Amino acid sequence: MGKAHNRSGEFRKVGQNLFRYSANKVYYAIYKIAGKKIWKSLETTDRELAQRRLKEELGKNGLVEPAKSAMTLAELLAMYESSLQAFAVRTTATRRSIVNVFKTTWNPGLAIPVRTITAGQLQLWLGQHRSRLKNSSLNEYIRFVRQLFFLAVSHKVIAESPAAMLKQLRLEKPMRATPTWDQFQAIVRNIREQTQNADAEESADLVEFMGTAGVGTAECSGLRGEHFDFARQRIVLYRMKTDQGYEIPMFQQVMPLIEKWRACGRFRVGEPVFHIREPKKSLANACKRLGFPHFSPRSLRRCFVTRAVERGVDFKTLASWQGHQDGGVLIARTYSHLRTEHSDRMALKLT
Repeated sequence: MGKAHNRSGEFRKVGQNLFRYSANKVYYAIYKIAGKKIWKSLETTDRELAQRRLKEELGKNGLVEPAKSAMTLAELLAMYESSLQAFAVRTTATRRSIVNVFKTTWNPGLAIPVRTITAGQLQLWLGQHRSRLKNSSLNEYIRFVRQLFFLAVSHKVIAESPAAMLKQLRLEKPMRATPTWDQFQAIVRNIREQTQNADAEESADLVEFMGTAGVGTAECSGLRGEHFDFARQRIVLYRMKTDQGYEIPMFQQVMPLIEKWRACGRFRVGEPVFHIREPKKSLANACKRLGFPHFSPRSLRRCFVTRAVERGVDFKTLASWQGHQDGGVLIARTYSHLRTEHSDRMALKLT
């Protein structure tokens, strides 16, 4: 390898694990063993002889089984489809759908030997579908191709996967609906107005608490009377995702609701504050009646965070109110659309 770099030519890939040095037309086998790249001169300028010697070289090192080197793409696909039984039902359905697309749109045909397929051919196939697919769907295609040829490597049909260099695409950020503060208040009022619904009052309480305290359904379901510390004006919460407890202040915007509960004796040691587990149905119905976009229970937390950022609460403090341990990194990244306004407000503090 050292001598080759001192010459005037360059190595050009002409097949799987097969390269030709442009200066003297000699073929080289290039492959990996235990992560180490091996360069081996095949000592010939004849392509057919180079292919035979490459096959012998890979077989000698246990990377390829000669009996499998003639496997066709059709045979590999059949092997792959058999392996899908190990996946979940939904994943299996997705992969089978992609296999069917692959079979009908793979231009070189399914009878070609697996060892002859190149990374360029795979990129061309993916390119056929790029314009009609979202990044998330195209990533499924990329995962399929990588799994397909990893299977070929693991069965020693080929030494290296032509799909190894394919990278998944960055996903588009979804536009998540978040109610304005006015919309949030209208939703709470609308739920309370449904007097014929026996659960309307408690559903409205749950929605109001989630939006004014910035708390999710999982934290609400674990709230007990003893978690409200009136002496310290703190609420103790448990965040399921991080398996940790944390505290939030009794915000002024949530105090009217807390005082109402306190007056009716709702805070009892060992007893849940909420008997309704989640407000999904009442929230959806209120949005429909009001002509609002569909807001999920998660939207209530985003409403709280958005309002806090707009009011000038710094990301580090806000992160502690959400039970995050990253000092505000996730909040800053997630609510990047508010960062400019926040930065401008912080800049005014220097005048």
